[in-house]
Amino acid sequence: MTPKELMISRYEAFVKKDWQYLAKTSTSQTLQELEMMPELEWLKLEVLDAFDNIVEFKAYYRENGQIGLLHEKSNFVQINGEWKYQDGELFKSKIERNEPCPCGSGKKYKKCCAK
Repeated sequence: MTPKELMISRYEAFVKKDWQYLAKTSTSQTLQELEMMPELEWLKLEVLDAFDNIVEFKAYYRENGQIGLLHEKSNFVQINGEWKYQDGELFKSKIERNEPCPCGSGKKYKKCCAK
């Protein structure tokens, strides 16, 4: 599995709330920490770049009726032949008004969930 493939599988685990898988594939996140995460409805993942052990992505979510964006450049390390999430650099990003709405409606964000 490559870091990019691991990133995608970890996103899917966040969607399913598979905290055990997330803890197993991380060097820095414990099961207890993960189980305390806020209730988010994950909507969409965009992998922006993947090079060597770094994967940059945007993940869109809904929390309390509002759509949010997590933009991160993640670092992965290989331990005993397996890639694991180590840490990440967060970016202050926002959903642009003319982007397609992350909810999947097909409308522009400004005409949909940004209202």
